[in-house]
Amino acid sequence: MKVAVIGAGASGLMAAYAAAVNGNDVTVFEKNEKCGKKIYITGKGRCNLTNAVSPQEFLQNVVSNSKFLTGAIYSFSSDDTVNFFENLGLHLKTERGNRVFPVSDKASDVTKYLEKACISVGVKFNFNKKVDGLTILNSTVSDIIVNNNKIPFDKVIVCTGGLSYPLTGSTGDGYKFAESCGHTIVDLKPALCGLNLKGKYFSELQGLSLKNVKLTVYYDGKMLKSLFGEMLFTHFGVSGPLILTISSLINRLDLNKIKLSIDLKPALSDEQLDERILRDFSQSPNKTMAVVLKGLLPSSLIGEVLKRSGINGDKKVNAVSKSERLSLLTSMKSFDMLVSSLRQFDEAIVTSGGVNVKEVNPKTMESKLIKGLYFCGEVLDVDAFTGGFNLQIAFSTGFAAGNSIKAEEI
Repeated sequence: MKVAVIGAGASGLMAAYAAAVNGNDVTVFEKNEKCGKKIYITGKGRCNLTNAVSPQEFLQNVVSNSKFLTGAIYSFSSDDTVNFFENLGLHLKTERGNRVFPVSDKASDVTKYLEKACISVGVKFNFNKKVDGLTILNSTVSDIIVNNNKIPFDKVIVCTGGLSYPLTGSTGDGYKFAESCGHTIVDLKPALCGLNLKGKYFSELQGLSLKNVKLTVYYDGKMLKSLFGEMLFTHFGVSGPLILTISSLINRLDLNKIKLSIDLKPALSDEQLDERILRDFSQSPNKTMAVVLKGLLPSSLIGEVLKRSGINGDKKVNAVSKSERLSLLTSMKSFDMLVSSLRQFDEAIVTSGGVNVKEVNPKTMESKLIKGLYFCGEVLDVDAFTGGFNLQIAFSTGFAAGNSIKAEEI
C-alpha cells in the first residue's frame, strides 16, 4: 500500500511510523527543510510531550470533542507514548502537573528519535516539498499534487497542523485540502493564548505577575469557571497559565459577554480580609492608604485598586469610612476585567476549530466522505489545555490513522 503523509510534525511522524510498521510503502512530504519545526518550540524548547495521567483524566482536559478522541486516547495512551520513546532510547522524566519531558530537556531529541524510528522502518522523507492539492476520483483519494505533478497514492494522511505559529509551517494547508474534498471546517480560533483587555489600566500593570490567585470567568452574568493559579499583566492585557486555559474555554463565545474577575486574596474570606484590613489600619492610623496597602498588595496594583475603590491614595487611614473600606475589600476580592479580543494565531499555542469530526471515523481518522483520506492532529477540530495534552492528541490520532492502514489491503 502506497501511503503519503503530508506534514512531518508530531502526528505525521507517528502516523508514518505506524503505517510503515504495518508493511506499507510510506513517504512523508514536508514543506520545511526538516521534521518537527513546531516540536522544537514546544514546552519552551524542552518539549512537554505528554501528560502522565489515566485516559479518563486525560479526556477531562480536552476542551473540544473529547468523545471523538476517546478511542484514540485509550488505544494509544500517555503510557504508550512514554513506553514508545523509552523503548527508542529517549529517557523521560515527569515533572509538576504530571508533565513529561525528555531528561535531556531538548525538544530536538523528541524529533530526532521519532525521525530515526521512521527511517528504521523504511519511511522515506521529501523535504522542501509543498503539497498543493489532492486528486479525488469516485470519492476516493488517488493522487497528491506537488509542483503541478500528480503523484499516485493509495492512502493520504493529512497532518498539516493548524494556524498557530505559522512560521513553523502551520499555514492552514490541511483545511484547504479538506474543503476541496467537501469537508466542513469548524470556525478557526486561537487557543491557549493571551487576551486583549478593554481599557488602558493594564499598561500600568505590565510585567506584574500574580501567583496563587483565583480567576473566575462569567458569561452573560453566569459563572462559567473558577481556577486557581498564576497570571501575568502585559502591554495588551493578560497572559500566563490561568489565562491560556481560560482562552480555550471562551474562544468560541461572544467575548462581549465575558467578564474576568480576580480574587487577589482567595485564602481569606470577606470577613477574614476585613479583619486583616482593620488590623493593618489600627497599626498605622496616621499613614496614607497607598503606604499601608503595601502590606497587602503588589506596589504596582495599589493605585488601580484604590481607584476602583474610590479612595485617594494620599488619604490617611484614620479618615477612611466603613463604606470605603468595604469598597476596598470588594475591589480586592473582585478585580474585574473585560475582554476585547483573543491574541493572534502567531501567539496561540494551538488552533481551536478545524475539520469537523462528525465527518471523520474516530477509530481510524479516515474521512467519512473520501475513501483513503485521513486527518490527524491539530487539523482536526480537537484541542486541549496545556500540559502535554495537545501533543498526545497528535500522537494518538497519528497512531490511529497509521495503524489502521494494513499492507494486505492492496
